[in-house]
Amino acid sequence: MTAANPFPVRDILTADVALRLADHAVTALVDEAMLTPKPGLVDLRGAGAHRDLSWPLMCASACALRPAFAQMALAGGTIVNDDDRLRRRIGAIGRDAEATMMAASGGINTHRGAIWALGLLVTAAASTGPDTARIAARAGRLARVADPGAPASTGHKGERACIEHGVGGARGQARAGFPHVVGHALPMLKLARARGDAEHHARVNALLAVMATLDDTCLLARGGRKALAAAQDGARRVLACGGIATPNGRRAFGVLEARLRRMHVSPGGAADLLAATLLLDRIERGVAVPATTMELG
Repeated sequence: MTAANPFPVRDILTADVALRLADHAVTALVDEAMLTPKPGLVDLRGAGAHRDLSWPLMCASACALRPAFAQMALAGGTIVNDDDRLRRRIGAIGRDAEATMMAASGGINTHRGAIWALGLLVTAAASTGPDTARIAARAGRLARVADPGAPASTGHKGERACIEHGVGGARGQARAGFPHVVGHALPMLKLARARGDAEHHARVNALLAVMATLDDTCLLARGGRKALAAAQDGARRVLACGGIATPNGRRAFGVLEARLRRMHVSPGGAADLLAATLLLDRIERGVAVPATTMELG
C-alpha cells in the first residue's frame, strides 16, 4: 500500500484501472454540472429551478465521491464470478458514499442518483473493458441482483414518484441496462459531433435526447405529469429544429427553459443519465484498460 496507490490488492493493474475510472466518473459529474445552458438545471449561469444548489457545490460533491467510485471499480475488477457478493459490496460502498455526499454538500442531495448510476457503470467497466454496450449490460445485470443491505424503503422523493406514477425511475433505468444512455444520449452525442456541433452543444443535445422520452422522477416529484409533458415536448421541439446549435433550436430551447423556470421544475434524472453518458463516452474514447482486467467478469 502506498500514498499513490492506496488499495491493498495484488493486481496493481486493476487498482490503476479503478483509479482512472474514478477520475472519469468525477470528471463526468463536473462536466455535467458546468455544462451551460441546461433547462431548469444548475449550470454556470445559476441554480436553475433550485434554491439550494450551485455549480461549485456540485463540483465539490463530485470530487468528494472519487474514493467511493475507485472502491466500486476495484470491487468490480477483483470480485469475480460472485455477483451476489459484488452487489453487497458496492451497495455498502454506495451507502457510505451517500453519507460522504451529504457531508460535502451540507445535507443537500447533490448526487444520490449519480452515485447509483455511475457506481454501477465503473464497477462494470472494471471487468468488461471499454465497450459501452458491454458495460451497460453488465451494470444492468448487477442492478438486478438483490442487495440484502439495502433498506426496504428510503422515503426519497424519487421513490415516492415511482410508486405514485408507476414508473421505473433510476433503478428501472439501471436494471434495463441504461437504455436512455445507450439508445438515445450516446447516439445523439456522436451524431451532433459528426455534423459539426460544438462540444457543449453536442452535450446539451444528448441531454435533450434523454429528456424527450424519459419518465423523469425529479420532474414528476416536483411538478407531476404536467411538468413531465412540458419537458418532453419542449426537448422534442428543440431536437426537431436541429438541436441547440441552430437558430430555431435555440429559440425553442429558450421557450423550454422559460416554461420549466415558471413551473420551478428540474430534469434531474436526465442530468444523472447525461453524466452516465459522459462517463461512458470518456471510457470509450480515453481509458486504456489493460488486457489482464478485461475479462474478469
